[in-house]
Amino acid sequence: MASTSLATVWLMMLRLFEREGLAPDALIAGLGITREQLAEPGARVPSRLADVIFARAAAQIPDPAFALHAARCWHPSNLGIVGYAWLSSSSLQTALKRLERYNRVLGERFHYRVHESADTLRFEYDHGRGEASVGPYMTDFSLSIILDMCRTNFGEQLQPLEVSVRRERPADTSAWDTHYGVPVNFGMPMASFVLSRADADRRLPSGNRAMAATFDTILAGQLAELVSDNLLTRCKAHLLEHLTSGEPSEGELAAALGLSRRTLQRKLAALGLSYKRLVDEVREQLARRYLDDPQRSLTEITFLLGFSEQSAFTRAFRRWNGESPSTYRQRRQ
Repeated sequence: MASTSLATVWLMMLRLFEREGLAPDALIAGLGITREQLAEPGARVPSRLADVIFARAAAQIPDPAFALHAARCWHPSNLGIVGYAWLSSSSLQTALKRLERYNRVLGERFHYRVHESADTLRFEYDHGRGEASVGPYMTDFSLSIILDMCRTNFGEQLQPLEVSVRRERPADTSAWDTHYGVPVNFGMPMASFVLSRADADRRLPSGNRAMAATFDTILAGQLAELVSDNLLTRCKAHLLEHLTSGEPSEGELAAALGLSRRTLQRKLAALGLSYKRLVDEVREQLARRYLDDPQRSLTEITFLLGFSEQSAFTRAFRRWNGESPSTYRQRRQ
């Protein structure tokens, strides 16, 4: 099935191209879509068409850094429910993790990934176009918007520690260095930016857990519709449903999916996963969410995650995050 993207995301692209002096209607001519269709909430369009419009625009714009100007062309509504979930996130860490979790709601061809350490948080972006000529423009477009989204929640003073892009180093790097506020690393294997842990974890005044939880529920439904046939989603859904009764066995999970245990192992291995790692990922994700809720005790969280005793949960959490659940909760609060 052809990959799709949220139609309203295109409104940011058209705004960018119009800002650069191009006629949006001419850029989408012959693609079988109209601006009215792109403005329809929830509508989706084939992702491959974005390649066409970016190629058409890049051929007419002499400035190789033009896509960085997308940072001034976005609005939360262009990202659908994801945009409003972003605004209600309690920290940049939770906001960026939401982007990673609901990546496919925005588009099925590109990918986000969050990597955390004790001192930093790295946000990676893969446009999914390989070595296609439009890739560098799409990276500038996406990273500039996402970093500006971070600054909208955090404040304009937010400064990344590092920014990397796959684009070959241009003769003049000043546009990128000025935009991001740090010297950009060019020719890197993956596009990314790095935030300090202190900035990523700082509590945001715009955070609203109740609203964020409501948006998460809506987004989970949208994601399920998009990836109902996705093995990883089905595995995680089963684990989420049954963890409170103790950790399901690998055989039980395979049976629930209508697969043999060996077939499940093979399919997970193709995704770079094992059953144990999958369970760990689900538990870690849930643990962070539960610990952010001050109404839940550590004993209750232990039960919800399917651990037999609190000491087992504490050991696992230390392995995931390098600190105890109580220390993590105190630091977050």
